[in-house]
Amino acid sequence: MTTIDQTPAPPVQQTAFAILVAIGLCHMLNDIMQSLLSAIYPMLKEDFALDYGQIGLLTLCFQVTASLLQPVVGIFTDRRPLPKSLPVGMGSTFCGLILLAFAPTYPLLLLGAAFIGIGSAVFHPEASRVARMASGGRYGLAQSLFQVGGNFGTAIGPLLAAFIVVPLGRPSVAAFCLIAALGILILTHVSRWYGAALTVARGRKAADRTLPLPRGRVVTALVVLAFLTFSKNIYTASISSYYTFYLIETFELTTQQSQMMLFLFLAAMAAGTILGGPVGDRFGALPVIWISILGVLPFTLALPYADLFWTGVLSVIIGLVLASAFPAIVVFAQELVPGRVGMVAGIFFGFAFGMGGISAAVLGVMADQYGIDLVYRICAWLPAMGLLTVLLPSRRSLRAFG
Repeated sequence: MTTIDQTPAPPVQQTAFAILVAIGLCHMLNDIMQSLLSAIYPMLKEDFALDYGQIGLLTLCFQVTASLLQPVVGIFTDRRPLPKSLPVGMGSTFCGLILLAFAPTYPLLLLGAAFIGIGSAVFHPEASRVARMASGGRYGLAQSLFQVGGNFGTAIGPLLAAFIVVPLGRPSVAAFCLIAALGILILTHVSRWYGAALTVARGRKAADRTLPLPRGRVVTALVVLAFLTFSKNIYTASISSYYTFYLIETFELTTQQSQMMLFLFLAAMAAGTILGGPVGDRFGALPVIWISILGVLPFTLALPYADLFWTGVLSVIIGLVLASAFPAIVVFAQELVPGRVGMVAGIFFGFAFGMGGISAAVLGVMADQYGIDLVYRICAWLPAMGLLTVLLPSRRSLRAFG
């Protein structure tokens, strides 16, 4: 069935690298601030006498807030794009940082995590749309440039926490409001470009939203992609939320040393994201998904039994390989449901990440009851869900049906 697409066609014929760099930079700033939450978990655990279940609840509060709102924002903005929402979302993150820095009670910490989640919910769908509009048809490259900003931000956050927040104390989190202010400034400029691009696009023919496959196969493929993202995000949540504690308990590292190890993993994820998009553009999404999800299984299975040196090596390999799948998954989903960029971003940046947050809370309860070691042994099997890739349609079948 063909319907009218309310999402404008890409307004540029060439790749707008300046906008892609700007939106990627803001993604980095956004995720630096988001990653501070998990990076200061050891400090919050000590200051507020938290158990692992309460740590998991902080992750849950952040990710589920983003999860509940991102699909709503994405579906709404598919019909009515909101360029000015980009700086507004960054303002919500600004408020969340203030609460993390000065909250006197645990419930206010949860509220701060929720404000950061709201900022994420508003930012990701519209920023993903801007990346696609500025891609000039190089969708994998555009998604990689957009997403790698977030990965670098997530990687840098623990380092900044280790060398700024840990020595200076929790109130120093407020200094990162300067980063939020810079993001607001840049996103104000991007929103002007976005608004102008929408004005130009209104005079063009609306894009065809005909599904490239029968509706049942499209739904099945989207569910499979969501499960693959879900497995990836559960594993990533186990690392980002509890890896520092695992290193401290298992190898008796200091908080700063454990955060340096976390940086290695997150930096490897950033590098993997850079590779995933262009490789997917060149060879197709399916080979990237196969290798990234299922191919990482031997390394995740070995990680819980490795010594400190090999823990570092394996974490880098896992981050590099696992992260390369996400740009390919997003582009694949966008091809399955053309013209619904916001909905796809809402599902894969929102719902799947929110499910990762729920899993983080469950993993925290398990860690309290049975120990961190068991959590990592269980999570090591998650990449086996990569076998579901066999249910995805090939690029040839997409073209044949279209």
